[in-house]
Amino acid sequence: MTPNSAILTPNDTLDYLIHDGLLLPLSPDFPEAIRGSLGIQGEKIVFIQPQGSKTLLPPARKIIDAQGLLVMPGLINTHTHGAMTLFRGLADDLPLQTWLEEFIFPAEKRFVTPETVYWGTLLACAEMIMSGTTTFADGYFYMDEAVKAVDRSGMRSLICQGVLDFPVPGVADPSRNVAVAGRFVETWKDFSPLIQTGIFCHSPYTCSPQTLQRVKSICRKQQVPFFIHGAETREEVSLIRSRYGKTPVRHLNDLDLLDEKSVIVHAVQVDSEEIDWLSRKRSAVAHCPESNMKLAAGIAPVKEMLEKGLRVGLGTDGCASNNDLDLLKEMDMAAKLEKVHYLDPTVMNDRTVLRMATTEGAKVLGLGNRVGSLEAGKQADLIFLDLAKPHLIPCYDPFSIIVYSAQGSDVHSVMIAGRMIMENRRILTFDLEEVLERVNRIAQRIVSR
Repeated sequence: MTPNSAILTPNDTLDYLIHDGLLLPLSPDFPEAIRGSLGIQGEKIVFIQPQGSKTLLPPARKIIDAQGLLVMPGLINTHTHGAMTLFRGLADDLPLQTWLEEFIFPAEKRFVTPETVYWGTLLACAEMIMSGTTTFADGYFYMDEAVKAVDRSGMRSLICQGVLDFPVPGVADPSRNVAVAGRFVETWKDFSPLIQTGIFCHSPYTCSPQTLQRVKSICRKQQVPFFIHGAETREEVSLIRSRYGKTPVRHLNDLDLLDEKSVIVHAVQVDSEEIDWLSRKRSAVAHCPESNMKLAAGIAPVKEMLEKGLRVGLGTDGCASNNDLDLLKEMDMAAKLEKVHYLDPTVMNDRTVLRMATTEGAKVLGLGNRVGSLEAGKQADLIFLDLAKPHLIPCYDPFSIIVYSAQGSDVHSVMIAGRMIMENRRILTFDLEEVLERVNRIAQRIVSR
């Protein structure tokens, strides 16, 4: 076959042969775009063959003519709150603390139920699938229902139960929050190869040092990721300084919470020494530029993080603070925001940003050996972009087209673990119209109350 191939016997039949497409594997063997074919058997990619190879292609149960399409790894959203699609546009143009304490927390108390989490998460899955995301990290409440919704959607996900030191939906007694999170991990840890579990502590100012350490102890015992909003705003830094005499990242470091399974979300207000610590501890960062901009949190020093070897992935955050889950838009914004911050057009080029949304995002979630690139042996998580659009022509450089020109509506089809999830803009795993109807009913209840 090719340097990027698995061994096939003469009698093997592929499940899918993607033929005559523009492939962007983002792999060591094929870092740039190539014309060629890609073979899939079961859940995995078995070969990539450049156009012009003299090796005969094996038979396939289904051949996909990818002419006019760009085939690339599915996008990876390293941080969101799926069910918060229910609060899209509910409270805009507010400072973070006002937004949280006067609008979001009260709305969650009144309207977040098992039913609303299920349908809100399924709506999030629809939005992400239709804009090219195949894997996402989710953190919220009633996460048993989120697991059920994600399982129905066919998406790959890292689902985390949320923990705070006050009553939250589903856990009226704050003293039970950590135990509930631990049971969630144990219950669902081995439920599906597409679904991993973890725990999400809301922040250093809503979780005590004791809560943070208890949660991290569970994560270490279960070998699952630990997520936390950290160093998001100047107000947070001031609050943590007043409580503990140190900055948020120093606080987390002194509590021994930073290691290779720790993901700091936002990390906007961090200095060079803190970036060094994060790098040495092999922790990761979920960068959410649009949410940071909307809440006026600031601009994360991503350039310095990458220079110091930090794993940095892109996240959208939730729909209440973004207000969408489109990683294609997020890439465009991530690149331009760093450029204007440093007054340097060469900073955060298209290749860097695209890898943050694919290969690097996979590493942030601990899935780098499974997804993030198109390689033999990896999961067949891939998306097809329709290049026959006015805003995508001419296509001199696929990296540029994807980062600076493409839109969610350009995603033609989506495959996850060798299964077609969306084909020609039609979701195949659930009834989108049913989801829209259910969420609109929930929204009417929210408005009426």
